[in-house]
Amino acid sequence: MDFAQRTNTAPAGAPAPNRAPSSNKANKKWLRFMRWGTAVLLVSGTILVVALVASIGFSKTHEESKYVDNTQYQAVFLNGGQVYFGKISALNNRYITLNNIYYLRVNQAVQPNTSTTNSNDVSLVKLGCELHGPQDQMLINADQVIFWENLKSDGQVSKAVANFIKQNPNGQTCTTSSSTTQPTTPATSTTKQ
Repeated sequence: MDFAQRTNTAPAGAPAPNRAPSSNKANKKWLRFMRWGTAVLLVSGTILVVALVASIGFSKTHEESKYVDNTQYQAVFLNGGQVYFGKISALNNRYITLNNIYYLRVNQAVQPNTSTTNSNDVSLVKLGCELHGPQDQMLINADQVIFWENLKSDGQVSKAVANFIKQNPNGQTCTTSSSTTQPTTPATSTTKQ
């Protein structure tokens, strides 16, 4: 056998021999660059989407809070039927922060009247002298709020709050009794329904 006469031609149909080792290195570098480029694009796209969603969420919060009249009280109506009156100091898609809080208390007669009229006494009570001693701030879960509204300064609730503040210039003082804690003065006058 004479190997000296041998040529570098491949038989027909056989794959071409790898003659350019430098192009293999270039291909590996190109693939590495493409992997890094793809990773950078994916991370950048994710950051962009998160920033877009966050900006949309914050813009909705800003839109809703522009309706709060800081000079007036607001009424916040909850799913369970409870209504709180106070000043909304913060509003976002998760919570409503309410300060200077009042609520309605219904005192029913122990023995019902024989007449057909309802004799419930309704009074507005300042939050703070309850048995559990809450502070005058509430974070209300936005999912529990049916709606909220600004109150007019000449409405019954706003007038009752102004009257309470006038009667208690140093704030509410609570007295303790054997069973419950009550404010020393009623928050408002009583109305019959």
